[in-house]
Amino acid sequence: MTYQQLSLKPRIWQKNKRRAPAFGGGPHRKGVIYKIAIMSPRKPNSAKRTFAKVRLNFNGKRLFAKIPGIGEHYLQSHSVVFVRGHGPKDSPGINYHLVRGCYDFLKQEAFGRKNRRSKFGAKRPKLTEIQLKEKELKEQRKKDKKERKLLKLKALALKKEALKKEVVNE
Repeated sequence: MTYQQLSLKPRIWQKNKRRAPAFGGGPHRKGVIYKIAIMSPRKPNSAKRTFAKVRLNFNGKRLFAKIPGIGEHYLQSHSVVFVRGHGPKDSPGINYHLVRGCYDFLKQEAFGRKNRRSKFGAKRPKLTEIQLKEKELKEQRKKDKKERKLLKLKALALKKEALKKEVVNE
């Protein structure tokens, strides 16, 4: 565009679209479940996806939110939940996720999740006796390795001093 055209009609910048429009600019919101349902995902996937119909306390909007994780969740109507943005890609119309470990959604998964624990509200697993012993052995090996390095450095320093003395004596 020429300067003349720009002076008559300036450029209008597009605003960034919010990822979670129902939250009014916030990252997550508190809501109340009014129904729990099951749907099947789009092709090529096949499964049963559980989702909840949630009414937000903040503005009264109603939305669909995926119930994450595997197994029982013990959610029902009137359960208070914490909702975040970004739903599953293979489920049309579901644009939000529930957050495990908040409000009434405290049930942890039965199988003991080790990866991506924060998304599913899983606590850090407690170490068994064998794992504790292995950890202690690792720490001991690290200490031994550091001590060996120090001994090597001291030996090198002594060799340098001995070479200096030989050079001075000659």
